[in-house]
Amino acid sequence: MLAFTVVALKGGVGKTTVTLGLAESAARRGLRVLVVDLDPQANATLGLDPPEVRFTTSDVLADARDGIAADAVTRSGWGPSVDLVPAEPALEHRNRPGDAASALRLRRALRGVADDYDLVLMDCPPSLGEITRNGLAAGTHAVVVTEPGYFALNGAEQALEAITVVRDNSNLRLRALGIVVNRMRSTVSEHKYRLRELEEAYPSLLVRPPIPERSIIQRSEGAGVPFRANGRSGAAVGAIFDKVFGELYDRAQTGVNR
Repeated sequence: MLAFTVVALKGGVGKTTVTLGLAESAARRGLRVLVVDLDPQANATLGLDPPEVRFTTSDVLADARDGIAADAVTRSGWGPSVDLVPAEPALEHRNRPGDAASALRLRRALRGVADDYDLVLMDCPPSLGEITRNGLAAGTHAVVVTEPGYFALNGAEQALEAITVVRDNSNLRLRALGIVVNRMRSTVSEHKYRLRELEEAYPSLLVRPPIPERSIIQRSEGAGVPFRANGRSGAAVGAIFDKVFGELYDRAQTGVNR
């Protein structure tokens, strides 16, 4: 079982977009996917459009008994290959700093549950607080999402440092798997410059191709459907995510990571 923790240091970079794109591509490969929404904004939950929500990650982290996450697993609106542990705004109360043991609450809650899936994707809030620490402590690999802007390099560096801290303190199996650049506009010189900057700094971690900025992405998420449900434009975005997921999945399978 692989567990990808998707992290970013700031909001608005499309972290949830990457999570959903990876979920769609993994399901197309025949993998059984569990998305764990750890962001109080619950955008991944909205994008996956579950028909029913009984319990959320807020409940899971509050209880934290071994395997308790099973009670919160629900079907997504994307079909039988993608399940969800949904989020809600009340999850924000779980983001207060805690002791070292508090970072292991999600890992305990997922014990045995994650084994029923080929891939777990954890969509973390856009910060390095307590909830993200839980996500990193429960993952096998971390995926850093950034946009090609002024703070891209610094943000990626800080995220990688945080991954190293969690690995050293609470999760020795955790590895940085890749840096995914989202909302790329190839006609913007600043974007191309920042992409080269990231490539020079992290040649073994930068994932190609970058995800372009496309309005079809927002329309798909707003409708609660996979990208490929939106015609030719959606299929083109889905094909890009197939390449990104393929690169990340191959790295995880072969142990090519940091």
